[in-house]
Amino acid sequence: MKTAKNTLALTAAISASMIGSVAGAAEVLVTADITTSTTWTSNNVYNLQGARYVTNGATLTIQAGTIIASDTGGSLAVTRDARLSCSGTADSPIIFTSKVDYLTWTPTNPRGQWRAVANEWGNLTICGNAYISKYGNGAVSTNTAAPNAGNYANMEGLVASGAGDTRTFYGGGNDQDNSGVLRFVSLRYGGKVVGLGNELNGLSLGGIGQDTIIDHIEIMNNVDDGIEIWGGKVNLKYFSIWNIGDDSFDLDQGWRGKAQFGLIVSGYSIPGAASGSGFCDGAIEVDGAEKSDAQPVTTVALYNMTLVGQPASGKAATKFRDNARMQINNSILMDSGKEVIKNDNTDGEATGGQTGYGYNGTLTWADTWTTNYNVYSAVNAFASPSAAYTAQSSGKLIQYTDNVFFNNGSAAAYTEASARGVFAAGNNNVLATALRSPIGTLTRGPNVVSGSVIVNPVIFIDPTAHNDAVTSVGAAPAGGFFTPANYRGAFSASENWLCGWTAASQYGYTTSNCGTPCPSDLNGDRVIGGSDLGALLGNWGNSGSGDIDGNGVVGGADLGILLGAWGACPQ
Repeated sequence: MKTAKNTLALTAAISASMIGSVAGAAEVLVTADITTSTTWTSNNVYNLQGARYVTNGATLTIQAGTIIASDTGGSLAVTRDARLSCSGTADSPIIFTSKVDYLTWTPTNPRGQWRAVANEWGNLTICGNAYISKYGNGAVSTNTAAPNAGNYANMEGLVASGAGDTRTFYGGGNDQDNSGVLRFVSLRYGGKVVGLGNELNGLSLGGIGQDTIIDHIEIMNNVDDGIEIWGGKVNLKYFSIWNIGDDSFDLDQGWRGKAQFGLIVSGYSIPGAASGSGFCDGAIEVDGAEKSDAQPVTTVALYNMTLVGQPASGKAATKFRDNARMQINNSILMDSGKEVIKNDNTDGEATGGQTGYGYNGTLTWADTWTTNYNVYSAVNAFASPSAAYTAQSSGKLIQYTDNVFFNNGSAAAYTEASARGVFAAGNNNVLATALRSPIGTLTRGPNVVSGSVIVNPVIFIDPTAHNDAVTSVGAAPAGGFFTPANYRGAFSASENWLCGWTAASQYGYTTSNCGTPCPSDLNGDRVIGGSDLGALLGNWGNSGSGDIDGNGVVGGADLGILLGAWGACPQ
């Protein structure tokens, strides 16, 4: 026993010295919750020990270039009213990973290489105070079907310490809630659970308000979903989701947000695992309220998405449940092994038939496709529906317009799409021919087989727009969150925004066609303007978003840099 203890101590010492030698950084064990405002600095590596929470109204600031590497399956959760100020840059991303991964980094291989693993640490979860719809079977007993500031839920994968533990709650009545900033962040090899039998998502967002900033986010390898959103109105921009063991982008419980410039590459994270637990499921799963007549109902607008599926035995590219509404415009949907659009109708979480399209006077599946975006349901309604549902600004509640569909080879690939008029001339969708790929290059590795499931993993991609994707008919609306971009898919013909900061780039899985970094572009819309100035002034004197010069405080020097670059960020 004494020898075993000595061996463990020696191993720990070697591991600590390796962490220091690889990045010149000291290891800091995070063994307690963060209850006062704290800054994590890039000269340290932070090792999450178990499930850690940012709570008590505290702000956790994480400097650009900081590494968080756990060896205990540790996870980080930001509770309601706390904040995360996590602002990396294109040159100095913030990386959440496992210590196993981090110890593979060497001076000649500074960010390691891709491995067919997940479950090596937990995840990042953020909980906010915006409206959610969780009512009926499995919900908190006091929740109502109508929107209510008192409605809340317990976050999937978080374990309460007792009946009075509110750290696991998300939901409320403040759609403008601000949970902080998450920019240029890569989350790798996650999904391990501390104390539960179900897996964690790469990034979990529950009840997040629209004043929260999330852009330039990557999930690489996760055992469960990539990014899952429950309720709220948070918006996302520039996100990359690779090799996810379930649904890549999962939208639930009345999310009413916007997303633009998203890449999904379907693959696998764990060899030999079942579909949905290591092997990919759908690229996008959009789920409505629970139960399906509750409000808010999931109502979202997506622009400039690139969805790369699995042609051999992959799942549906996009699937709908429980009265959900989603618009996909100016996007690429390619290489799906099954339906491009699937009516999944229900998630099965409600009982007694209390679910699905058309339940209790809600719209049927067919009617949702023909109903204008601003026709609001009177069933369990908001007092002011037009203020609650702002993501969609034109068109129908479900619509696919100005997209390219390519190499979706299943016999049923376009059955539902055709039935819903997706290829009607006025929708400006293109069914590309075999020799007109909408992206530059796609290389796949050898097949990986699990039972009847075959995955042919992507090992290289040039995602820039080609052929029918180079120029679109229309563009996202101007004047708000969206950037008007006259191309289809997540990338223009000339810029690969994955370059440098992502694992995909660091592993050599994509091109090095980088655009010029724009550190003054604080809201991620690729244009430096008034909203960036507002973000900087709103954070004056603090660290985090707006700290352009990297000195830890937002001040006059940052303002000078921003004003000097006004309007200059390339599209």
